[in-house]
Amino acid sequence: GFAVKDKNELKRRIEEVVEMFPDLKAKIKTKAGTLSGGQQQMLALARGLMADPKILLLDEPSLGLAPKLVKEVFAKIKEINEKHKVAIMVVEHNIKSLLNIAHRVYLLDKGKVVFSGNAQEVIGEKAIQKFFLNTEN
Repeated sequence: GFAVKDKNELKRRIEEVVEMFPDLKAKIKTKAGTLSGGQQQMLALARGLMADPKILLLDEPSLGLAPKLVKEVFAKIKEINEKHKVAIMVVEHNIKSLLNIAHRVYLLDKGKVVFSGNAQEVIGEKAIQKFFLNTEN
């Protein structure tokens, strides 16, 4: 969990995290349940960042989001990784979007790892393209 005994430190951290999410800053007084799906995902990321983690574990961050919001969420995940140096592990069925930000990829089928490598290796494997990405080059 996240616990800060110093209220000034807590306030500083809240301000720091809110600055990462400009869309949420404008909605700071809004109840979470009334936010859009994309805003709720951004709020989940912000909550996770409050503890200043070394790693974030994300489960299906694009689930139920419109394609435009998926791009925004993945762009924010990439920014958190690169700018704030937080390692991020993502479980995601939307492989195409994930490949745009992934460094390392593990593909599972029926609970078993069937491929591991970098994103470019996944993109270059014809069998993987056909099976997981539903495309062929």
